[in-house]
Amino acid sequence: MQRVSPLPSLFTEAGLRRLASARLSPVPPVAEPGAPDTPSDFDLSPDLVPEVARAPLAPAAVLIPVVLRAEPMVLLTQRTEGLPRHAGQIAFPGGRMEPTDRDPGAAALREAEEEIGLEKSFVELLGYLDAYLTATGFRIFPVLGLVREGFTLTLDQREVADAFEVPLAFLMDEANHRTETRLWRGQERRFYAMPFGQRYIWGVTAGIMKNMHKRLFSE
Repeated sequence: MQRVSPLPSLFTEAGLRRLASARLSPVPPVAEPGAPDTPSDFDLSPDLVPEVARAPLAPAAVLIPVVLRAEPMVLLTQRTEGLPRHAGQIAFPGGRMEPTDRDPGAAALREAEEEIGLEKSFVELLGYLDAYLTATGFRIFPVLGLVREGFTLTLDQREVADAFEVPLAFLMDEANHRTETRLWRGQERRFYAMPFGQRYIWGVTAGIMKNMHKRLFSE
């Protein structure tokens, strides 16, 4: 049975602002392959780190959009099946940084508007989590944003099959964090997963959520 955290006072706008001010970075973090405490796809299987994760990585940014409803919700996307990377997986709005992006926060807002039509005027950025290193050669900068109600979404159907919301309290409850395994290049790889109903949240998205739990909700 899925369980929701019994700490409702933290899952309010005031609570999130207080936590973000105390525990998130206002500027993008430094993250290089091999740096201590940098989360990655291989936190649970360090012996499987491929060479691509030790090389210079391409910068990318994702928005963690927390919608300020009566119960704060995290807005996620389901990627289309025809994409070359992470097809069909659940993801945050975001993507590769462009030379015209001022910083990762600007890149995350641009990508969210391009992918799902979320206008940046509805989003207030609160700060950065730790950068996240992926097995596919990216250094992702996750930025937490508060999204006020009243927005409408227009999905880019080439990239996004669906957009949906999950309670923040559910995602930040360790009781809902699983460790699972699957074969990767012929070896068993362990990873985080946070299944929610029929939605299977895993991989990079679950790894970033795990880091968010560590940064904001762990003592």
